[in-house]
Amino acid sequence: MENNIMEYDTVALDDEKSAVVIIDQTLLPGRTELISLKTAQDIWDAIYLLKVRGAPAIGVAAAMGIYVLSKQIQEEDFGDFYDRFREYKDYLDSSRPTAVNLSWALKRMEAVALKAGRDEGKSVAEVREALRREALDIRDEDIRVCRKIGENGLGLVKPGDGILTHCNAGKLAAVKYGTATAPIYLGHEKGYGFRVYADETRPLLQGARLTAFELHSSGVDVTLICDNMSANVMSRGLVQAVFVGCDRVAANGDTANKIGTSVVATVAKHYGVPVYVCAPTSTIDMETPTGAEIRIEERPDREVTEMWYKERMAPEGVKVYNPAFDVTAHDLISGIVTEYGVARAPYSQSLREIMEKKHASSGLL
Repeated sequence: MENNIMEYDTVALDDEKSAVVIIDQTLLPGRTELISLKTAQDIWDAIYLLKVRGAPAIGVAAAMGIYVLSKQIQEEDFGDFYDRFREYKDYLDSSRPTAVNLSWALKRMEAVALKAGRDEGKSVAEVREALRREALDIRDEDIRVCRKIGENGLGLVKPGDGILTHCNAGKLAAVKYGTATAPIYLGHEKGYGFRVYADETRPLLQGARLTAFELHSSGVDVTLICDNMSANVMSRGLVQAVFVGCDRVAANGDTANKIGTSVVATVAKHYGVPVYVCAPTSTIDMETPTGAEIRIEERPDREVTEMWYKERMAPEGVKVYNPAFDVTAHDLISGIVTEYGVARAPYSQSLREIMEKKHASSGLL
C-alpha cells in the first residue's frame, strides 16, 4: 500500500463484510497490509501471533471480534446463543495471558449481552446490535483515552527534551495516538521538538520495527538504539524522561511491560531520569495485588535464535529462556499516567483514587 502508516486505523470493523480489519504488524516495516479476520481461529491467531498487539488494540480487536462471531451464532433462543457466545469468549481469552485488556474487553462485551438478553429480555438480534454498539464505544473510548493520556503526559516534560521509550506503545498498539507515544505525538503537533530514543526491544524487535517506523513516518526526530545502550544515552544527558506503556498494572503499582523495561527503569533511577508508565485505566488490575501475581507469557525459542537472521545465530540445542514481559517494581516508577490523571507513590492509594474517579464519571471523559 502507498499510504502512510498513520493514515490507517490499527483496528477497524467492517460490519458489511462481518470482519475485523487490522494492520498485520508482523509484516512491518517492510510491507503495510490490511487483513480481514472473520473466524474465531483468524482472530485468535492474529492476537497470539502478534498481528495485532498492544494492550489497547488487543482489547478493541477482541470486542469487535466477539461481535463478529456473535453474527455467526444461529441460535435464536438467548440461552442457547449465550452458551455459544461464552465458548467464543473463552477461546479468544486464551490467546494472550498477560495483557489485561483482552479479558477486560471480553467481560465488558459479555456483560452487555447478559444485560440485553437475560435482564431485559431482548431478542438475539437486539443483543447483537447492543454488542455492535459496545464494540464501537470501546474503540471510540480508546481514542479519547489515549489522547487524554497524551495531554496528562505532556505536562511532565518540556520542549526540547530527550525521551526514551521501550517496545511499542504507539499508534500501532492502540487505535490512534498510543499510550507512551501520545505525549510525543501531541508535543510534535505543538512544535516541542522532542528527541526520541527508541530501544530496539528484544525478542520481537517491536521498537525497531514498529516504534521507530511510526515515529519516523510521522516526522518525529527518532533515533533507534539497541537495548543495551540506554545507560550510555542517559549518562550523556540525552534523556530527560522515559515513557513506556504496559500490559497490566497491579494494585501496588508494579507494572508488566515488554521484557527489558525493568532494566531501563533500574538504569534510569541510577541516572535520576524519571520513568513514566502510560496506562489506560482498563489496564489497571486492582484484583492483582502485586507484580508477582502477573502471569508472564513465554515465547518460542526461535524468536531469539533464528527469527531475525538470514542464518541461525545461536548454536543448535542451546537452551533459551524467552519471556515476553518483565515486571517493573513500583519503586522504580515516577508516575503512572492515566486518562484520569497521574498516579504517584504510594500507588496502592493513588491508583484506588484514580479508579474511584473513573467509577464516579461512569468511565466517560
